[in-house]
Amino acid sequence: MSSYSVPIPLDNDGFLRRQCPNCSKEFKWHDGPTEDRPDDVVDPDVYYCPRCGVSSPPGHWNTREQESFIEEWMQGPIFREASDEIGKMLGNMKGVTYTENYENEPGVPESLHEPNDMVILMSPCHSWEPIKVPQGATGRVYCLVCGEPFTA
Repeated sequence: MSSYSVPIPLDNDGFLRRQCPNCSKEFKWHDGPTEDRPDDVVDPDVYYCPRCGVSSPPGHWNTREQESFIEEWMQGPIFREASDEIGKMLGNMKGVTYTENYENEPGVPESLHEPNDMVILMSPCHSWEPIKVPQGATGRVYCLVCGEPFTA
């Protein structure tokens, strides 16, 4: 089975938009380790929503727009893989000629755009995992790593 990397954009500060699977509120987390992340830190099995404090595994935080984009983007590779498999199956059949035709392959969707919105916050307990929240949501927030509440 093939593996694909779907291009989801970051904002200018290197943050990725996320949506909580519990409260549906959006925030951003930093994509990749920051310079001040300790070398011995292990990525957690769950992350906590900075807005409601509920945890969920890493792969559950895509926004609805990102999910739609991923589904649309994957149509092309899935189409090619299916065509290739059909070609292999038919190519092994005696008397059958198969010519791959990618004319009807789904097109690539228009890229997502990530605005430079929200304000950066750092939790006192895990400052190397900054988050961004909307301007009006900077009161009580929760640490992305451990869920500990703090006031911004």
